[in-house]
Amino acid sequence: MYIAMWSGPRNISTALMRAWENRNDAAVWDEPFYAYYLKATGIDHPGADEVIATGEPDWRKVVDKLAGPIPDGRAIFYQKHMTHHLLPEIDRGWLARVTNCFLIRDPREVIASYARVRTNLTAADVGVPQQAEVFEWVRSRTGQTPLVVDARDVLQDPRRMMMELCSALDVPFTERMLAWPPGPRASDGVWGKHWYASVWKSTSFAPYKPKGHTLPKHLESLAGACESAYKQLHEYRLRC
Repeated sequence: MYIAMWSGPRNISTALMRAWENRNDAAVWDEPFYAYYLKATGIDHPGADEVIATGEPDWRKVVDKLAGPIPDGRAIFYQKHMTHHLLPEIDRGWLARVTNCFLIRDPREVIASYARVRTNLTAADVGVPQQAEVFEWVRSRTGQTPLVVDARDVLQDPRRMMMELCSALDVPFTERMLAWPPGPRASDGVWGKHWYASVWKSTSFAPYKPKGHTLPKHLESLAGACESAYKQLHEYRLRC
């Protein structure tokens, strides 16, 4: 089984990748299109040169691997994607050959977190509009509604939500998805040292804590621009 999990930044995407990698039957790939995205856009991200140098900057080769043999003879290939990395020129035909899922988070929580490490944010940086666009593309091409998981639901009841997700994907749930050893892993992208400090300290999903963010005016406008796309996907989310 090929699982493409589409997220935006500052979500629980890496913790969710940990959950899947902790299974005995799954291989994972961390942000396959990141090197191409950085090379194509020239955007300023921490460690960008190293990401490009150590990653695969040719999107065609990335696609071939995403839909190719599952690494290490495993049964599941879990692919952690950032939706904004899927630039318009990347052919999307391969999406019909994988099971696409969408990990969403309240854009105000995303923006409040992301604004602490990056300035001059745009809706494209947050990735929520792209999630909605890719969601509709997949639904229109496959005739099926992709799975949607809200980060808040996972953190409020990890066991139940992981059971529901596995059931929806028709794969057996295992308790191994709820706890993992702390520290970095070989599967982490080289950008982990810039972004994964919290995950490296973790051993499970952290309990959800309401943030109650008050955003400055310019970021509140940005959150408003992402709100409709988030609500669109939120309606389809898995429920306990």
